[in-house]
Amino acid sequence: MNVRYLSTLTIVSLLTLGGVAACSNPCAAKSPSSNAGTELPSDPCAGKNPCAAKADPCAGKNPCAAKADPCAGKNPCAAKAQSLSAPLAPELQGKPVVVDIYASWCSACENIAPTLSQLKDDYAGKVHFVVLDMSDRTTTAEAEAKAQELGLGDFLATHKSQTGMLTIVNPDTGEILAQHRNNPTLSDYTTVLDTALAQ
Repeated sequence: MNVRYLSTLTIVSLLTLGGVAACSNPCAAKSPSSNAGTELPSDPCAGKNPCAAKADPCAGKNPCAAKADPCAGKNPCAAKAQSLSAPLAPELQGKPVVVDIYASWCSACENIAPTLSQLKDDYAGKVHFVVLDMSDRTTTAEAEAKAQELGLGDFLATHKSQTGMLTIVNPDTGEILAQHRNNPTLSDYTTVLDTALAQ
């Protein structure tokens, strides 16, 4: 009795497992062997891949694909002429002007200090040197007032955070002849100053 019961239970279990296996794989039930006389493709699930029709389903979705350089033309400085809005104050006329945006805590200012010192020695009496000190609130307020008097108010408003920057300006036109930040290379300044003085 027990043997029959166990045999029946085993057969029922095997049939149940077979049914579960067939349901878990939807393509397994479509095997060619179970449908004699009916022609089925070798892969009954072929054509069911939603991406199969496209070589690259993401092709054409790159927002930068249309541009060789997606950032071209986005240089914020490109449209601005290298010039101040007007000539500088009368007391700065007749000599090139070197504007130094300085702060006591600025490592770039410390780096260019020997270069600036050399320029002051080499061009004493030939060039105007203007220091705009951004070290603290008091010196910044004084520098802003000084810049307004000299015709550099807009320039300082734009560049006050760029300490360690030296700018060479033609005072007659307000044209910026050179502008370098944290650049201790002496020749980058002397070449421009010598050319300006020769004119």
